[in-house]
Amino acid sequence: MPARPDYYEILGVSRDASAEEIKKAYRRLALQYHPDRNPGDKNAEEKFKQISEAYEVLSDPEKRRQYDQFGHAAFGGGAAEGGGFGGFGGIDLEEALRTFMGAFGGGSIFDEFFGGPTATEEAHRGSDLRFDLEVDFEEAALGSRREVQLPVLQTCPDCGGTGAERGSGRQTCSQCRGRGVITQSHGFVTVRRTCPYCQGTGEVLARPCRTCQGEGRVKTRRTVELKIPAGVDTGSKLRMAGYGEAGFRGAPPGDLYVVIHVRPHELFERSGDDIISEVPVPLHIAVLGGEIEIPTIHGPASLKIPPGVENGRVFRLRRQGIHNALTGARGDHLVRVRVEMPQHLSARQRHALEEWAATLTDSNYPGRAEFDRRARQFYERRRRMEV
Repeated sequence: MPARPDYYEILGVSRDASAEEIKKAYRRLALQYHPDRNPGDKNAEEKFKQISEAYEVLSDPEKRRQYDQFGHAAFGGGAAEGGGFGGFGGIDLEEALRTFMGAFGGGSIFDEFFGGPTATEEAHRGSDLRFDLEVDFEEAALGSRREVQLPVLQTCPDCGGTGAERGSGRQTCSQCRGRGVITQSHGFVTVRRTCPYCQGTGEVLARPCRTCQGEGRVKTRRTVELKIPAGVDTGSKLRMAGYGEAGFRGAPPGDLYVVIHVRPHELFERSGDDIISEVPVPLHIAVLGGEIEIPTIHGPASLKIPPGVENGRVFRLRRQGIHNALTGARGDHLVRVRVEMPQHLSARQRHALEEWAATLTDSNYPGRAEFDRRARQFYERRRRMEV
């Protein structure tokens, strides 16, 4: 009987390899020789079992210690015992696949192989749809309604989604005998997979609908009325349950997700639930004070400007911002003042301004007076340094 191959040689690692090195080597080789990648290849199947056996021993610290000390004898002798690899009671491909899936943290693929969940009504559920919708600033702030047309798969009008011609029905699938899965045995391996003839339903159509070819759904365009709630912003996602594509042969439909994109506005900017706008204020109102009209998304509003207002000052108009759907509160409207200088002066206007300017003193410009004072202090310090 030929000598059994060394576990370290099977994985291609040194005898002092770390646990992580062993795991990496196993993953690489298991992927290379996995039965799915080598259908019908008996050599690859045998190699995969050897790799899995070696990993089962070397990944367990106690088994590895025994193997390092006694070799294969630590586990009961030769490969003939148990009809497989000695000491393991005969490891088969299913056990090897379990080891493989465990190393990769898997579950769903293994379940499909060995009798876990297969195709169900949920698997035939219609696809979800995404629709990107551009809206104006005021639509997003105040809410609105829109009608959009979407290309979708809808329930077939002729068969009502059953996929069968009217007057006909369904029959038990002869391939899987109504179980929805097909079981195939390859020696010591039993593989279960979703029945490709009935798509896992266990039934086939006596006469498929000629309109939808048995799908139970057809391509069409659907008009959908969207309700855009007040307060949405760019990136907001609206879910419309059941407005996605129809499911396969009467399975539940998918959902429609509408993603909002808000167009920039020529007057307003948004900051959370607040709205910000910059408003030009004529020089004479900035100097003398007065009242100006401010546009807001809720209509015009009056703003009193105090005499001597500075450029850039921000005023707050309470509750003139955006409605918050979660809190029910409404944000504010922030008005940033931009003092506008008069342009295209006539000779008379210029003369009047010159006469007015002649009457002004430093006390009329406290900011400039403070600036000049600090400049003088700066120059004085420079002079002292030079001396």
